[in-house]
Amino acid sequence: MRHLVAAFGLIATALFISGCGSKSTVDAAHPASTVEIKVAFWGGPDEIGIITESTRAWQREHPNIHIRFEHTPYSGYDSKILTRIAGNVAPDVIAAEVNYFVTFATKGVFVNLKPLVANDPEFSFDDFFPSILDRFTVGDAVYAIPRDVAPFACVFYNKDLFDQAGLPYPTDDWTWDDMLKMAQALTKRDHEGRVVQYGFYGWAWQDFVYGNGGHLVDDVKDPKESRLDDPESIEGLQFFADLINQYRVMPAPVALANLGMGVEHMFASGRLAMFLSGVWETPALRSRYSFRWDVAMFPKNKNGIRRFGSGGTGYGILRSSAHQREAWEVVKALTSHEVQGELADRGLAQPSRRSVAEGEHWALNPLPPANKKMLNEAVHSIVFDPFHPKWREIEAKYIIPEFDLLKSGKKSAAEVVREIVPKINEALKESH
Repeated sequence: MRHLVAAFGLIATALFISGCGSKSTVDAAHPASTVEIKVAFWGGPDEIGIITESTRAWQREHPNIHIRFEHTPYSGYDSKILTRIAGNVAPDVIAAEVNYFVTFATKGVFVNLKPLVANDPEFSFDDFFPSILDRFTVGDAVYAIPRDVAPFACVFYNKDLFDQAGLPYPTDDWTWDDMLKMAQALTKRDHEGRVVQYGFYGWAWQDFVYGNGGHLVDDVKDPKESRLDDPESIEGLQFFADLINQYRVMPAPVALANLGMGVEHMFASGRLAMFLSGVWETPALRSRYSFRWDVAMFPKNKNGIRRFGSGGTGYGILRSSAHQREAWEVVKALTSHEVQGELADRGLAQPSRRSVAEGEHWALNPLPPANKKMLNEAVHSIVFDPFHPKWREIEAKYIIPEFDLLKSGKKSAAEVVREIVPKINEALKESH
C-alpha cells in the first residue's frame, strides 16, 4: 500500500495544485467572516477527486467554513508535517495513516477529540469498528477519527486460471495447506523449467507471523521486547520463505524485478493466479482490465488461527490550530457516511463505519470483488504494527535487510530472528 500511494504522489500533486487556488484568490472568494480550515492529506487522483467532490455539498451547507485541501506526497509525509508545525505554518487537520499516526501521537501534536465528541449530539463512536478506533486511542484520549480500515486480508484470485486448472475457487474457510496445494497446481513451467505462471505472491509477511499465532512484540500498545523469536513466529516466517525457495510457487524479489512488470499486471495478464494484498488494489483492477476475479480471506493455519496486519487512515486536529471547533466540523465531514460511501463505491477503501461497510456502498455493492464483505469479519482479527516511535526505523534498519536474505534463501527464519531480535530489543529499550 505504501508503494502504491507513494507512486501516485507526484501525479496527484500536479493534478491538485490547480484546484487549490492561491491564498489571495481564496481570500477574495471568502469574506473575513469565513474561517479557513487547512487539511493536509495524501493520495492519488482518484482519492483527491472523491474527497473534494464529496465535501462540496457539505461546503454549501457550511458557508462560514472554507476547507483548503493541501496535498502532500506520502513519502516523508510525517517529516513534512512536523516541519510545518515547527515553522508555525501547520494545517489545522491532518490525515494520519496508522503508522504515521504513531509518529505524530508520540510528538504530542494532536487535540484529544473525546471532549468534542462528548459535547456533540450529532456524533458517536458507536458506529466505528472498535479495532481501528482503538489504533487512534492512546490511554484515555482519542486523537483521530478513522475514515477507513485496510486489513492485509485479501487474496485476489484469477477465476479464469482456476477454471483452466479445474480447481474450485478458494473460500473463506480455506487453510494454509489448501493455499499451498492450489498454488502448486497453478504454477506452470516451460520445457526448460522456468516459471511462466506463478501460483501465489504476497508481500504481507506479517500475516504469516500473526496467522500462525506469533507476534512481532510482547505488547503492541507498549512494546518492550520482540517476540519474533517465538517458535510460532519462526514457523510462520519460514513457511512464507518456503513458498519462494522450497515450493517455488512465489516469485523471489529478483525474479519479480526481472519480469519487468508489476504484480497487478502479472495478475491481470495471467502470469499470477493469486496475490495477497489489500482492497486498495480494486480501482485499478476494475478500470484497466476485463478478466474475472474475486477475493478470499487470507487462510487460517493448521490450528484455525487467523490474524492480519492492517493499514487505515484517520483525521486528527493539531493543537496548533486556532480554529479547533471549526476543524472538528471538518473532521466530521471527512469521516462522514457520505465520504466513506464514495470511497467504498470506488472500491478504494473499506469504511470504518459499520453502517456504511454493511450497506449498499460496500457489502451489498455488486461491483467486484463480490466477496469484499468478508473484510467486515476480517477487521475483527487485525493486528497493527507496534506503537513505538522507533518502529519504522527498526523495520527499515534491521527487519527489511534481513528479510531480504530470508526471501532469497540465504538465511533461514531462525537465523534471521537470531540476528535481529537483540537489536530490536535494544532499540525498543532506548525509548523507554
